[in-house]
Amino acid sequence: MGEEVDAQEFSRADRTRHREKVRRCLDVFARMLRENRFVTDDPMTGLEVELNLVDERGDPAFKNAEALELIADPAFQTELGQFNIEINVPPALLRERGLEFFEESLRDDLNGAEEASAQTGAHLVMIGILPTLRPGHMNAGSLSPNPRYKLLSEQILNARGEDIAIQLVGTHERLDTTSDSIVPEAACTSTQFHVQTSPDSFAAYWNAAQAIAAIQVAVCANSPYLLGRQLWRETRIPLFEQSTDTRSEELKAQGVRPRVWFGERWITSVFDLFEENVRYFPALLPITDDEDPLEVLDAGGTPSLSELRLHNGTIYRWNRPVYDVADGVPHLRVENRVLAAGPTVADTVANAAFWFGLVRALAESERPLWSQMSFSAAEENFHVAAQHGIDAQVYWPGVGQVRATELTLRRLLPLAHEGLASWGVEKETADRLLGIIEQRCLLGTNGAEWFVRSMAAREAAGGSDQDSDDAARFDALRATLLEYRRLMHTNEPVHTWPV
Repeated sequence: MGEEVDAQEFSRADRTRHREKVRRCLDVFARMLRENRFVTDDPMTGLEVELNLVDERGDPAFKNAEALELIADPAFQTELGQFNIEINVPPALLRERGLEFFEESLRDDLNGAEEASAQTGAHLVMIGILPTLRPGHMNAGSLSPNPRYKLLSEQILNARGEDIAIQLVGTHERLDTTSDSIVPEAACTSTQFHVQTSPDSFAAYWNAAQAIAAIQVAVCANSPYLLGRQLWRETRIPLFEQSTDTRSEELKAQGVRPRVWFGERWITSVFDLFEENVRYFPALLPITDDEDPLEVLDAGGTPSLSELRLHNGTIYRWNRPVYDVADGVPHLRVENRVLAAGPTVADTVANAAFWFGLVRALAESERPLWSQMSFSAAEENFHVAAQHGIDAQVYWPGVGQVRATELTLRRLLPLAHEGLASWGVEKETADRLLGIIEQRCLLGTNGAEWFVRSMAAREAAGGSDQDSDDAARFDALRATLLEYRRLMHTNEPVHTWPV
């Protein structure tokens, strides 16, 4: 969830001081870019996964503090909801068996965490939205007891001046509800991929990531249910956009930009994104430290730019720019945040291989994809893919409207193979992991599709349908989720799961 903060209240003077400081940080960042202060050799990659906790029945288990105490591993951290935890896998070089390292580490760590957390009656599930969440869970009491989360919730609600409205319309069902906190955001658990880039190549990697975000969502969707309703195949996307929206209806009508943001243009520099953050968005957490970044830079040091980083962490781009410092040396990363968690470790690392390979191939292409495609088309593709998942049809340059699966099979998987070869990934590993993506497309089955089909079969066998009563629907959701959890532990890719 980002930087830790202490509980506090903010005055008008705090906000004025913070605005001045964050602009000073932006000026220093611009100078660091001009002076080539960043690590650019041998880029690292990274992986984070957010998880849900459930009890023996499949209902949410509000026990992340107890579970983390027993897990006792600094790689695991709290997340927004008491039914969430997060794992950060150490960064790796893809040319040094990085994908195998991610797969082995994630599997071993999750097995160990499951064994520990089970002692509290909490079990780990990798799924984008926990389908057994109920309206009664969507209140401030479900937030983790971390000052950052309470502050964020207060600041977002204060900025809105009213409760958060969640309005989602699926193909057959709809949801209209409100919340007096940002806990609906906790329903959205994700997988995040990181790739380190040089300042010169950052724009190409970010643009490439934006262009393929729709394809990722279509092929990897895993969030079809929310509060008992079957909605979008990747319901995380509209839910996250609405649950952290600081705008009133009037501000939306005026065209004020949302904090969960796809963006509005292709970029030419990483500076574009940080400058937009400062220009368009008031601070949610106007916390100011004593470091003078210019003095630190002039003295030969590396400034933390803590205000700029904290502000960046409260603007939820689907592909986020990251400035970070490791061992006193600054670097830049693209953080890809579009995918749901799960269903299995095998699926997760296959998704990683697809993204790392494809984004590199497109970023290093002689004729950039984004020079052939409008930004608005990429954004429209993104929301179409979230709504329809593996059945989505998207626009693609030189092709026109095409099924995302057909585009992946014919054009994008070959590019992903090329990109992984450029990273130095062994062909056997690339074939195995990208083969999972291929079979998913051929069979038309990802996590969302499996869950919807399984629910349909279960409800039909029980003599009910999508209009069945609430109790029967949640009984079916629990049973399907428990079967999902059982199959998750086999680590067999979701396209092989029986319905």
